[in-house]
Amino acid sequence: MFITRLLSGIVLVAGAVAAILAGSLPVFAVTFAISIIGLYEYYRAVGIAKTGPAVIGYLTCVCYYAILFAGRQDLTMFLVISALMVMMAVYVLTFPRYHITKIAEASVGIIYPGIMLSYLWMTRTMPDGVVLVWLIFLSSWGCDTLAYCSGLLFGKHKLAPVLSPKKTIEGAVGGTVGAAVLGLIFALAMGQFIRESEGAVFACTCACGIGALISQIGDLTASGIKRNYEIKDYGTLIPGHGGVLDRFDSMVFTAPAIYFALLFLVSTGG
Repeated sequence: MFITRLLSGIVLVAGAVAAILAGSLPVFAVTFAISIIGLYEYYRAVGIAKTGPAVIGYLTCVCYYAILFAGRQDLTMFLVISALMVMMAVYVLTFPRYHITKIAEASVGIIYPGIMLSYLWMTRTMPDGVVLVWLIFLSSWGCDTLAYCSGLLFGKHKLAPVLSPKKTIEGAVGGTVGAAVLGLIFALAMGQFIRESEGAVFACTCACGIGALISQIGDLTASGIKRNYEIKDYGTLIPGHGGVLDRFDSMVFTAPAIYFALLFLVSTGG
């Protein structure tokens, strides 16, 4: 199992490197695929994968990426509200076929993981995005690894004892601080490739720390959904890891966190 997980991890990292270096369009395509697959896995977990509300969710996600590609992000709120209205129409016109909780779950799926993962591509399209997008991976996967090590070495106090008994407060702190340090090292090493380099060290360090902290919420959220619906994994697509959401659960939260952190830190001049 360890070898399988390791090899899958190497393939994922290699794929990420290839896509990001290849340009914005490959990142867009990969992000879109991950979002759609992740949305399907989420809908399957909550038991609505092949229902009317789920179809509306899939179509909304496709339309969202279409307006992103067209550069019309200003239509996002219109799209989300329209999708909710259509779902409510299905709810009332087919009543009592769908319980309101299923409509709510379908609506949540449009945001999680549909829209939230798109910030991976949006970060790639920022100025210096070909460099800065790596902060998402550093804060997400770096935090995951460092939190595990910190928890193993120093963990005494449970973070969420019912939801995830093995996670500790010490591990969470170690993962967050460790990711911030990774961001600092990254900025020092890659600063020469960042055109807007003024304040890059501060921005990368803070963004990685913020992303790492929020990534742990993403990890626990995915665990909570699995416990609610009594499933072990979201799928079997990635050998040794499970489904897309099993591997990218924290990144769903990290991608928008890094994007907005960088947007704020850069706009305020670090």
